[in-house]
Amino acid sequence: MNKKNDTSNIVAQNRKASFNYFFEEQLEAGIELSGSEVKSLREGKGSIADSYALDQEGELYLHNSYIPEYRQSSYNNHEPRRLRKLLLKKKEINKLVGKINRDGFTIVPTRIYFNKKGIAKVNIAVAKGKKLHDKRQTKKQRDWNREKSRVFRKSS
Repeated sequence: MNKKNDTSNIVAQNRKASFNYFFEEQLEAGIELSGSEVKSLREGKGSIADSYALDQEGELYLHNSYIPEYRQSSYNNHEPRRLRKLLLKKKEINKLVGKINRDGFTIVPTRIYFNKKGIAKVNIAVAKGKKLHDKRQTKKQRDWNREKSRVFRKSS
């Protein structure tokens, strides 16, 4: 299900997600959008920081995602923070809902992009929250890698 994606078509990325969560599994899901939302995303506007997915009546919905109103749209403009349905197969939804309820995972969107056919997709991750000491360890590792690259650059 994970396909190699063209990084030039990425509209929104959730960079904080990899710092705040351990990713168990990543999936590609479709997202139900209105016409003005698609046009707004094509302009490169939108944010999925602090957003998450929950199930309601057997369907997964993306909460707290922000797609601003399209300026040229008239009376049929969308609401910027509305719930957006994630399009997955029933079997995948049941598997994800089971992980959320039973194992204490959460579903976090990592990026929104357009695939080669021009269809908006969301890359979602089944994630477990990091503790404070895990975040400190990640920061230490990043600092060490940065310092190591500086030393190698100066020596060569």
